[in-house]
Amino acid sequence: MTLSITLVGGPTALIEVDGFRLLTDPTFDAPGAYQLPHVKLEKLAGPALGADKIGEVDAVLLSHDQHADNLDHSGREFLKVARRVLTTEAGAKRLGGHVEGFAPWAATELKGKNGHSLTITATPARHGPAGIEPFSGDVIGFVVSSSKSGSRPIYISGDTVWFDGVAEVAKRFKAGVVLPFAGAAQTRGPFHLTMDTNDTIETARAFPDAVIVPVHTDGWAHFRQSAGDLRTTFDTLGFGSRLKILEPGATTLIEPSC
Repeated sequence: MTLSITLVGGPTALIEVDGFRLLTDPTFDAPGAYQLPHVKLEKLAGPALGADKIGEVDAVLLSHDQHADNLDHSGREFLKVARRVLTTEAGAKRLGGHVEGFAPWAATELKGKNGHSLTITATPARHGPAGIEPFSGDVIGFVVSSSKSGSRPIYISGDTVWFDGVAEVAKRFKAGVVLPFAGAAQTRGPFHLTMDTNDTIETARAFPDAVIVPVHTDGWAHFRQSAGDLRTTFDTLGFGSRLKILEPGATTLIEPSC
């Protein structure tokens, strides 16, 4: 497997794998505020790369469309030019157009010109503690599996905390690379809506030899923990060699465990 990842900012990353180009949760707006029905979100930093620098992508993997820190105004415009957009079933109904909706464990295939293909499987996600669903809405993650011999899957958690759905992903897929959406997002009360350091460690243990590449750790006022917090935690617990912190805007070659 040939894999490189470019962190654009927040949850947005360009994943290039075996000739395919995938983009997670597009956020390309400049800093500013977003008033949602129940909360106000403040973006503190613009993208390391503008939407015009991304180029064509084979698919956008959108964990959910309800919150501006996962899909902002510029991100919505980007969806219009993406070849495919994969998201939740509810999100596909809201967004319309060519957006495709998937329930957890549903899968689709991307076919490449080189004879290779990718299978994209939607995975369970829970955007906060048990009982949060009526407030946060549906969310999914993704597993990307290459048809190339010797490849291991890539797991993209989407906006979720650690729960039994993530544990089930680990049982079904022996991922070699995991992108946890971390940052310990907090908006409604004294609980987290995305993975904190403890959740990320649990995820690393569930995928015992995967390279851990966190996203969703920077750029927004409601993120309570940073990539630096993850570095300290992983180093303290002896997992530091497995953690890969991305520099925004820089394309980083990732070498999965064999």
